[in-house]
Amino acid sequence: MSKQTNAFQSLSSESEGREPIEIWLTTADQQALLQPQTSGFGFNNPLGDVPVIAVDTGDVYQTVEAFGFSLTGGSAMLIAALPNVERQALLQELFLPDGDGIGVSCLRLSIGASDLSERCFSYDDMPDGQSDLELARFNLNAGDTDVIPLLQDILALNPTLKIIATAWSAPRWMKTNQAFIGGKLKPEYYAVYATYLIKYLQTMREQGIVIHAITPQNEPLNQKNEPSMVMEAPEQAEFIKHHLGPALREAGLTDVEVFCWDHNCDVKEYPLTVFADAEARQYLSGSAWHLYSGDISVLSEAHQAYPDMKLYFTEQWVGSDGEFGGDLMWHARHVLIGSLRHWSRAALEWNLASDPFCGPHTPGGEARCVGALTIDGDQVTRNVAYYVIAHAAKFVRPGSVRIASGVQNDYLPNVAFRTPAGSIVLIVLNDAAEPQAFAIHYQGKNALVEIPGRAVATYVWAA
Repeated sequence: MSKQTNAFQSLSSESEGREPIEIWLTTADQQALLQPQTSGFGFNNPLGDVPVIAVDTGDVYQTVEAFGFSLTGGSAMLIAALPNVERQALLQELFLPDGDGIGVSCLRLSIGASDLSERCFSYDDMPDGQSDLELARFNLNAGDTDVIPLLQDILALNPTLKIIATAWSAPRWMKTNQAFIGGKLKPEYYAVYATYLIKYLQTMREQGIVIHAITPQNEPLNQKNEPSMVMEAPEQAEFIKHHLGPALREAGLTDVEVFCWDHNCDVKEYPLTVFADAEARQYLSGSAWHLYSGDISVLSEAHQAYPDMKLYFTEQWVGSDGEFGGDLMWHARHVLIGSLRHWSRAALEWNLASDPFCGPHTPGGEARCVGALTIDGDQVTRNVAYYVIAHAAKFVRPGSVRIASGVQNDYLPNVAFRTPAGSIVLIVLNDAAEPQAFAIHYQGKNALVEIPGRAVATYVWAA
């Protein structure tokens, strides 16, 4: 975390009888990186001729559950290889909110390999032409062997961490093309695959790792990734209502939430089709979303159609062809502020850690994913996704609720929350080149501030 002392410009004077507002700033030029700002101001100013962000605790929206990243097999391998002292310090920084910590409250895992594993594997791989209908060969240690011990260390620090598990592919022998890339789950193996997922959940619990939620297929319309598997909306509804849902119930795992879709914002018809099946919907908690295509506002459309179904934003990568400032502006606008203003209860960036060459990854996996951390030997560099998530995770703790805040659209995008500890948190983006003065209006009083050009700021004050 940056320890620089770049001064924050404020248009207000000392607070009169009110605790000052805390400000944390990250700028596109990286002169400030989640940097606390020196300011003694509070709500003591008359309203000036500036834009106003009115924060209203009486207008309440969704409860916020978590912020975080995906702990891929490659991420776990890199973090686990750090020297013990450095590794423990990094885990404390990532998963505790106090001091220099950023308070990550959610991790997403792959069930079997993801494309950011070193190689493709499932937990029940068989030689070509053979099957294992009884899952007698199931082996949780078939690959990505650093994930479980690292998770156990993380849970020792933060036992309330939420964990989402997602499958990239079923075992090859269950698929139409007998391959890890593409293909579909054969209908005759629906029940066996449901049992495979149940076995994963149960075996993880035996390791002290309770999975909060599961999505049966990552990016079910992506047939090119390695690994991947296609699952059309009617197929996913069929799998959930007749196999996965009943299997969870029979196993006594009704506390595991199920989310459909887990893909982009350009095919809203997919989750709506699954939700429209009442038998499938009875087993669902909601839908999960990415934003590699489409518009984040689609989440609001899904919420309006099925307001009882939760929304999770579960993945967005940072590419190696980007640059810090542009990625900060885009991800803050769409992933952080956009998903939450459109009813998401969680916001996750993609890969927690990569090496300097965007590895590890499978041979056909995405080769340009920059981790939130770059780990090169024992050197750790914090990248843009780290700061995007940190601007919320550190302050907007699980159980916070989103509250009303004004001035949306293209002008000072923002989102506000009331936390369980009794604080108000306001996150504001200025992606214009010039500084922008504005007023925070709260309970009849105003604080006049100025946010630098191309910057993200988090404002925290007592309710």
